[in-house]
Amino acid sequence: MAQVEFLLVGDHAEANSGKLNMLGAGWTDLWRGPAPEASGPPITHFGIAIGVLVPWAATNQPHHLVVKIEDEDGQILGEPIEADIEMGRPPGLPEGSDQRAILAINADIQFPAAGGYRVMARLTDDECKSVSFRVHDQPPAAQQG
Repeated sequence: MAQVEFLLVGDHAEANSGKLNMLGAGWTDLWRGPAPEASGPPITHFGIAIGVLVPWAATNQPHHLVVKIEDEDGQILGEPIEADIEMGRPPGLPEGSDQRAILAINADIQFPAAGGYRVMARLTDDECKSVSFRVHDQPPAAQQG
């Protein structure tokens, strides 16, 4: 059965040719600057990286992935992101070999308030993997220090 092997948050994520590139990855605290007046909470660029491990017996079949961001009260931010992953068996792959699908998601997100959040990734045939973090507001520069 396929499984979410890893899930990371960061400032930016890219997946290219089976390789993952992240900037500012693995944090647990996100410090956001003040929003322009009368525009609501600031917009934050946010990256999510996911590794899905597909064992030999689960290749050549679809695996449905759902990724969502929740606040600490369980309210979902935006729409969940859904994707179907299907790993084939390339020629010459040794029998029994696992394969890894690498996915990167980037978005400009408006976290409604400071506080706790989590990203959750679930495959239809796997338990959920999640990563938690806290969003903090930085005071305007004139008020710092």
